[in-house]
Amino acid sequence: MSTSTSAPQQGAAQAAAASTRGGNAGRKQSNRGMWLPYAGIALIILYCLAPFYWMIVSSLRRTGDTFETDVIPTPFSFQNFIDVFDPKNSFGRALFNSVLVAGTVTVLTLIIGTFAAYALARLNFRAKNLSLSIIIATSMFPGIAMVIPLFKLFTDIQWINSYQALILPAMSFALPLAVWNLTAFFRQMPAELEQAATVDGCTQGQAFRKVILPLAAPGVFTTAIIVFVAAWNEYIIALTMTNKSDYRTATVAVTFFTGTTGRDIPFGSIMAAGVILTVPLLIMVLVFQRRIVAGLTAGGVKS
Repeated sequence: MSTSTSAPQQGAAQAAAASTRGGNAGRKQSNRGMWLPYAGIALIILYCLAPFYWMIVSSLRRTGDTFETDVIPTPFSFQNFIDVFDPKNSFGRALFNSVLVAGTVTVLTLIIGTFAAYALARLNFRAKNLSLSIIIATSMFPGIAMVIPLFKLFTDIQWINSYQALILPAMSFALPLAVWNLTAFFRQMPAELEQAATVDGCTQGQAFRKVILPLAAPGVFTTAIIVFVAAWNEYIIALTMTNKSDYRTATVAVTFFTGTTGRDIPFGSIMAAGVILTVPLLIMVLVFQRRIVAGLTAGGVKS
């Protein structure tokens, strides 16, 4: 009797053990599959940050150790950062020019782009979608294709070596992006907000200023960051429209750095200047990353 009952029990035990082994194997495969996305993200981050890390390392090397391949420079040297601000490089003036040009472009682009985007989002008129398509199509022209016509125009009106020759072309590329981004943001905001404000006695302009703009702050802030970064990094127009150090932006001034003999390339100083140009943008993006993400995602969901 005990022998006949033990066989089914042994079969059940074996089945339970097999089920347990299968469950453990499935969980192991599931755990491995769960880590794959994180491994992919880590590789992408490493790929993106490796050049910036090498730029920092190169900027901290001594002049004689410029072409060393050690991952951590020993000893550290900040001489390259001191050399960046040598008066012959005019880098301090170039930084001021970059802040002035990028700041002016950002402010003017936001003022014009906000009103244009609000009109495109709220007003109904013929060819509205065509207007939006034309606006975004203008940003597709490569900057190099516009250099010669702009240079000819600015030469004729004597704008070479002037701030307006740097600001206006940068705005022509930043405005379409700002209008497109803000239009999508304004469209997802319910029209009942203006109607409620009008009922409370506000005019259309007051409703826009007191109700819509505060609610649109994430989108406007995100657009401001994108426009500022684009204007800060602009190179080809700034290089073409200036031939005096008094008007060069920082991205252009770096290409005119000279070494001790005037013929050698100051590799370490160029890397140090790249760090100085990049770090403020990284800090700004990291500090305001929540607002940036909120602004980028708000326009994609229509409530």
